[in-house]
Amino acid sequence: MSVRVETDAVGESGVAVVVLDRPAKHNAIDLEMAAGLAAVWREFRYDDAVRAIVLTGAGTKAFCTGIDRSVEVRQPPSPYSIDDPLIAIGPKANDLWKPVVAAVEGMACGGAFYLLGECEFTVASREATFFDPHTSYGMVSAYESMYLAQRMPYGEAARLALMGTAERMSAARAYETGLVSELAAPGEAVRAAVRAAAVVASYPTGAVQGTVRAVWAAGEAARAQAFALAPHLIALGSLGTEEQGELFGGRSGAYRVR
Repeated sequence: MSVRVETDAVGESGVAVVVLDRPAKHNAIDLEMAAGLAAVWREFRYDDAVRAIVLTGAGTKAFCTGIDRSVEVRQPPSPYSIDDPLIAIGPKANDLWKPVVAAVEGMACGGAFYLLGECEFTVASREATFFDPHTSYGMVSAYESMYLAQRMPYGEAARLALMGTAERMSAARAYETGLVSELAAPGEAVRAAVRAAAVVASYPTGAVQGTVRAVWAAGEAARAQAFALAPHLIALGSLGTEEQGELFGGRSGAYRVR
């Protein structure tokens, strides 16, 4: 399975660990993983032993690099419709209000922000980096940018989205902007995230879930309005698949970290 759930410590701490388990593909999301994530979040709603969750990626090279480019997603012909396999991969999209803490090692980019945007907070290795490649390949960064804009100052969210593959945000800068709430030594992000999640899991779960729901509700109206525009922005502004592929094939790989 491309989504692995570790529950060894649940009885003691109440914390489960969800692992995106495609390290050879930098934990890129294929259709199996997308479906697996949705199923895992929905199942957690029925498991009273799990009171908090840590989400991470297998290995140290990447948390997640978004959609696997080999995935073929059939699209409706109407410019007013779009099928997005990532739209329901997050916990909130699956009606889960138990707290989720992200633990990031290595790269987090593109569609990874669908997940980070629905976690309560993020712990990152000091060697982690964040970027959004969409514009470099002729794609509108819509949902990703909308999630980022609710986690960071406008200028930082815009810069991350617009600079594409030319620039990566360092973990230190992500911490300064609020995208990351804690920095950990390399290889220690999961341990730090579990430590924080265990504290939250020790509190009465009804109060915790109500607080998660309240914080999420604070941005819900703006998010819903923005998401309603996203399919149209993507359809109108993105290049065709073939043109995107040409840009992807001609990428230089050069970038700076700030």
